[in-house]
Amino acid sequence: MFPIGAYPINTYTKENKMGNSSKSGYELRTDLLGMAIGIVQEKVSRQFENEHMKPEGQRLPVAPFTTEDVINEAEKLYMFVQIKQVD
Repeated sequence: MFPIGAYPINTYTKENKMGNSSKSGYELRTDLLGMAIGIVQEKVSRQFENEHMKPEGQRLPVAPFTTEDVINEAEKLYMFVQIKQVD
């Protein structure tokens, strides 16, 4: 048995989908940039691993991600956040 308070209790309600704290625009953009970096890093890592599995002589270089890649991904995430859901 778990002692009281040993594990988080989350309640899902229509009003509390993302938590009860609201973030400033700056905080939201910072979080989205962090998520975008993670997405782009994972994509490049997957490409590298796929190339590594090819036989010698057939491998192609994998270009590192750029700032523009991160910004484009962050803009996609921001557009998603801006969509208002109608329930």
